[in-house]
Amino acid sequence: MPKILIVDDERVIRATLKEILEYEKYEIFEAGDGEEGLKMIENQDFDLILCDIKMPKMDGLEVLEKARHLEKQPQFIMISAHGSIESAVEATKMGAFDFIPKPPDLNRLLLTVRNALEKKNLVTETKVLKKKLSKKLDMVGSSPEIKFVKETIEKVAPTEARVLITGPNGTGKELVAHWVHQKSNRASAPFIAVNCAAIPSELIESELFGHEKGSFTSANKQRQGKFEQANEGTLFLDEIGDMSLSAQAKVLRALQEHKITRVGGDKDIKVDVRVLAATNKDLRKEIEEGNFREDLYHRLSVILIQVPSLKDRKEDIPLLVDKFLDDIAQEHGTAKKIMDTKAIQKLQEFPWTGNIRELRNVVERLVILGGPTISLEDIKKYADY
Repeated sequence: MPKILIVDDERVIRATLKEILEYEKYEIFEAGDGEEGLKMIENQDFDLILCDIKMPKMDGLEVLEKARHLEKQPQFIMISAHGSIESAVEATKMGAFDFIPKPPDLNRLLLTVRNALEKKNLVTETKVLKKKLSKKLDMVGSSPEIKFVKETIEKVAPTEARVLITGPNGTGKELVAHWVHQKSNRASAPFIAVNCAAIPSELIESELFGHEKGSFTSANKQRQGKFEQANEGTLFLDEIGDMSLSAQAKVLRALQEHKITRVGGDKDIKVDVRVLAATNKDLRKEIEEGNFREDLYHRLSVILIQVPSLKDRKEDIPLLVDKFLDDIAQEHGTAKKIMDTKAIQKLQEFPWTGNIRELRNVVERLVILGGPTISLEDIKKYADY
């Protein structure tokens, strides 16, 4: 049952609102002035605050200002008989959901309360999802190699520098890109990832820059490209070594001039995008062979981050296995299995040519096929090595 606090110095108003809202099955609490209301907000979890503006001791705008700095952040609906456009604008600028004049219209009040509570639920769900995503994207490991990667991310992320992430397949290059984005000043804006190797060369330009209606046979409507979708955020170009030379030239122009042109269009579109790129190829060798533009390489590689292969950080395998056991249990809705010490030691002996991606797959196979405690015998029976 949603908890609503009514903060108003008029007893009659509090009683009226309480009666109306309790009829709608809300749990109602009351405070007779701003100071009392703020103390209650500090000490209890409320979903919504209905707060008068003109009150003794502390007015409603001050209550709103102080409450928005607390860890718990309920929605606020401001109510006042002394309503004005200026008060409404100030209240909404400070984070209030809405402003309702006294005497409140019953239908508008109930609709606003419902909408405010829906927003509170959405905010809560978003925080939970972000927490889950953060846990899922956690960079696990304490080896010197992975510590160096983490330290580099901490230094680079707050800047606008472009980053080129290198390393074999399956090492977690996209994970590094996610962390650069999450720790940057663009974290609240989109993170758009493009796998350049998965898109046919004839479609890569349309994918990146968009196209105008009729620009080619199947272009039956105008379409935004990834650069526009990532505006004010981060664009991650994975496997950039597989990009065509024609697309490379257009990416270089976008980096130099901060604008793009859709396929079939003639209008320049400004974009504000931080580009991160990744590859498992030796781009210097690709440059020598004429497959990659040297000027684009230098634009992309302001900062280089080399992600180590799993064989170079085998001391991280126990931590990675434990994380995968957690993740798999949650995904399957089952109790977490454990792996005995000898089994983990055996996993540390393997070459792991597929790196972390391969380790994760093997752990999932062992969870499905192995015993309640995954043993050395399970490793011998179900691992590929």
